[in-house]
Amino acid sequence: MTIPATTLTQLVDAYLAALGSADVDAVLALFTPDAIVSSPLYGEQPARDFYPTLFADTAASVLTLRRTLVSTDDSAPTVAFWFDFDWTLSDGTPAPFSVVDVAELDLEGRIQHLHIVYDTDPIRTAWEAQQAGGNPRS
Repeated sequence: MTIPATTLTQLVDAYLAALGSADVDAVLALFTPDAIVSSPLYGEQPARDFYPTLFADTAASVLTLRRTLVSTDDSAPTVAFWFDFDWTLSDGTPAPFSVVDVAELDLEGRIQHLHIVYDTDPIRTAWEAQQAGGNPRS
């Protein structure tokens, strides 16, 4: 089954808006109840656990979409979106990066599994320091 490109564009727009405003309910409404998120920093966990944790670690974020890519394979609806994530950690440390999210969808267009792909090297030290309660800027 093919999900219309306009529906996929709406999904990506809604996801980025919810992510940018740290709206747990809005972001989780885009996922199946048993959805999984695979993140380079947070590992693999249920979406319902991942987003509250991510938002607690976030003071601010500005998201800029670069491109949306749609699978042409009818067997598994998939959309990937490449964006810049100007992330500010909850301790005020900037941690910007460029990311590709690959969303495997159910037949209704809800995300079943989100694979987050980016190079953690530029931000890992700041993130680990925040997790440990330190501040890498000092």
